[in-house]
Amino acid sequence: MDSFLTITAAILLVGSLSSTASRQFDTECYTANGEDYRGCQNQTSLLGGKPCLFWNETFQHPYNTLKYPNGEGGLGSHNYCRNPDGDVQPWCYIADHEDGIYWRYCDIPTCQMPGNLGCFKDSGDPPTLTGSSQTSNKLTIQNCISFCRKQRYTLAGMESGYACFCGNDLDLRRHGKAPSMECNHVCFGDHTQPCGGDGWVIVFDTRVGACGGNYSAPSGVVYSPDFPDKYGAGKVCYWTVQVPGASVILFNFTFFDISDQTDMVELLDGYTNQVVARFDGRTPPREVVNVTGDFVILYFYSDRTNQAQGFAVTYQGGFTHTHTHTHRQTHTQTHTDRTNQTQGFAVTYQGKRHVDML
Repeated sequence: MDSFLTITAAILLVGSLSSTASRQFDTECYTANGEDYRGCQNQTSLLGGKPCLFWNETFQHPYNTLKYPNGEGGLGSHNYCRNPDGDVQPWCYIADHEDGIYWRYCDIPTCQMPGNLGCFKDSGDPPTLTGSSQTSNKLTIQNCISFCRKQRYTLAGMESGYACFCGNDLDLRRHGKAPSMECNHVCFGDHTQPCGGDGWVIVFDTRVGACGGNYSAPSGVVYSPDFPDKYGAGKVCYWTVQVPGASVILFNFTFFDISDQTDMVELLDGYTNQVVARFDGRTPPREVVNVTGDFVILYFYSDRTNQAQGFAVTYQGGFTHTHTHTHRQTHTQTHTDRTNQTQGFAVTYQGKRHVDML
C-alpha cells in the first residue's frame, strides 16, 4: 500500500512539475542575444517606450509575415519584440521615425539568459571588476569567460566590444545595475553577441560554457561547452546533477542546436550509468524529460566536424513527502565504454536503447 501511494505521489508530482517547468526561472531567454525570446512585450520599454508595429503589417520592411509566413524567428500576427535577424537583442519596428530610424531595441527585463548577471556602470575608480584584463579584436563572450575561468575568477565582464575584465562577486556591490540597452555594443569577434558599451560592462558567471561541472541546487541551467559560442570539436563533457532528497528530476531543453547524428547529448542514471534519454541532430528533445531519482549525469560528445550552437537545459528537482523507498525505473541500455583515440573518440554501447519521456 505504501509503495502504491509513493508511486501515485511521484506521478502526480511529475505532472505538476511538467506543467511549470518552463516557468521555473525568472527569465524568458536562454541565449545571449535573446534570439529565443517568445514573450509578449510589445513596446520598446515598459516605462515610456514606443509601441511596436505588428509583424503582419510591416510589408515595407525586410521582416514581415509575408516574407516569413511560417513563424520563422517568432514572427506572426502580433507586435511582440523579436530578434529574427540575430541582432544583439530583441527589437521591433516603430511608427515614429526618428532620423530615418524605423526600429528600436526592446529593453526586456525578463529576457536575460541565466549566467548573464546584468549591465553595470564602469566608473573606472574603482573599476567594476578589479582582476585581470585583456583586449582583443576577436572578443566574444565565451573567450572572455574562458580567460577569466582559467585564472579562477567567478565573473567575466566585457566592455566596448573588445575589452575583457575579470573579478569576483564582492566587486559588484559598489556598482548599480543599468538597462540592458547600455550594453548592446557588438562583440568584435561575433556581431550577434552583446559585449558591453562605452563605460558599461556586461557581466557573466564564468560557469557558463564550461565542459563539465557539478550541480546540487534544487534547480539550475546547464549550457553546452563554449556557449554562447559554437561548441568546439572533439568535446567529451560530463555534468553531475545531484539534488539530495529529490524523487524525480525534470529536464527541459529550452534551446537545442546539434549539428548531426554523431554529436549527442545523453541523460544517464547517476547510480547505474544506464542511459535514460539520448538526443542528436536528427532526434532533438521535444518534451520535458523526467528521470526518477536524485542523481543524473548529463553527457555531451562532439566529433571533429560540423560544430553548432549547442544547447541550454534547465533542470528542477521534485520532492515527495513520504518515507518509503522511491521507485527507480530500470533501463536496458548502459553507457559502458568511451575511449579517447588518436583519430577521434570511439563510443561503444551495449544492449537496447530505452527512452523515457513524458
